[in-house]
Amino acid sequence: MSLFGTDGIRGLANGQILTAELALDVAVAAAHILVEGFDDKSQRPRAIVGQDSRASGEFLEAAVVAGLTSAGVDVYRVGVLPTPAISYLVASTGADLGVMISASHNAMPDNGIKLFARGGGKLDDSIEALVEARIGEPWERPTGRGVGRAINDAGAKEKYIEHLMTSLTTRLDGLKIVVDCANGAASFVAPDLLARAGATVVAISHTPDGWNINDNCGSTYLTNLKEVVVKEGADFGIAHDGDADRCLAVDAHGNEVDGDMIMAILAIGMKQAGNLKANTVVGTVMSNLGFMQAMENAGITVERTPVGDRYVLELMLEKDYVLGGEQSGHVIMRKYANTGDGLLTALAISQEVARSKKSLAELASVMTRFPQILINVKGVAKEKLASNSAISEAVIAAETTLGSSGRVLLRASGTENLVRVMVEASSDNLASEVATTLADVVRKELSL
Repeated sequence: MSLFGTDGIRGLANGQILTAELALDVAVAAAHILVEGFDDKSQRPRAIVGQDSRASGEFLEAAVVAGLTSAGVDVYRVGVLPTPAISYLVASTGADLGVMISASHNAMPDNGIKLFARGGGKLDDSIEALVEARIGEPWERPTGRGVGRAINDAGAKEKYIEHLMTSLTTRLDGLKIVVDCANGAASFVAPDLLARAGATVVAISHTPDGWNINDNCGSTYLTNLKEVVVKEGADFGIAHDGDADRCLAVDAHGNEVDGDMIMAILAIGMKQAGNLKANTVVGTVMSNLGFMQAMENAGITVERTPVGDRYVLELMLEKDYVLGGEQSGHVIMRKYANTGDGLLTALAISQEVARSKKSLAELASVMTRFPQILINVKGVAKEKLASNSAISEAVIAAETTLGSSGRVLLRASGTENLVRVMVEASSDNLASEVATTLADVVRKELSL
């Protein structure tokens, strides 16, 4: 089984796979590829290394830095910052590699390693495979002036905030915004960013202690945010995940505004301003049918990719599109970022409210969300999903039941050991009934 999933390496920190030893080995293997392909032999390659607020990130970051420097790479340590900050810093400084230590929205015990290429995009699958293949290979260690240096970049946070502020064309004066920082990397950036843009900011879950990241807070748990928005009489609320590459929202009444709704709002706003290239937005196979219909009604084409913002970006780069993203809240605005950036998205949606002088609820009403049920079937042989005939037959039967007003999607998770069963239908009851039936079939057929 490959170490790399759809979003880097991820697993239980200090468990059987994601250890300090593995982090060091991955860093060394990546460094070898970097050094060999480095044209200017009089200089050392440079890497940017950051982390989210998990306690395990401390030893994993130390291992990554040790691996890179021991193999002849200079490392700029930026501390706890959002994943998109690493992408931006790699691109803006001309660094040769970026490494983010994070498990994103996963629970605190997990962690992960994400690698960024020159230019700030995530590494191609082929390069990740090459890194994995070269782990543990014999090598000649540099000595003396050949070893890399580790430099603490205390100005990285400010550089990132200044970059985000370049996207500000409409100030947020008069808006009251609640931001849930998930006790993660957003805690050190998001409240400051929105305040500089002019908003009155109420920050919650913004005191990370190493253990409380994503703990009943953030984009995977909106209950607190909904309550505080209503209590504070705020205009709306923003929720980030642990590494702040996602953004979800709630309106003034506490109703959820998911990634598809955010995409719809931004796409329509960009089209009206003449900034939506080819009047096209990139979604994924998980994009809600309601999103597809809203875009069709607005005269906007949707192209869909497999799940994962790396695949969204690949298509955007191939066809020069400027907006793409996922229902989960990963939104890529290519004018400013090469990856999903939750803070950039929050700033964009806030500006749309300020510019239009409409409430977030009004803006979100352009899309009617189809009921969607997602069941994660854990502890199954996910690699056998595509070849199981009983599951294929069950899917066909489900699609017949749903007709043209619904759809079914089964996929093996790229980051966890489970199969995701997603059903959209004209009603919650029908979606739940069909999804439960399919999940039972998957559980029976693929049980370990």
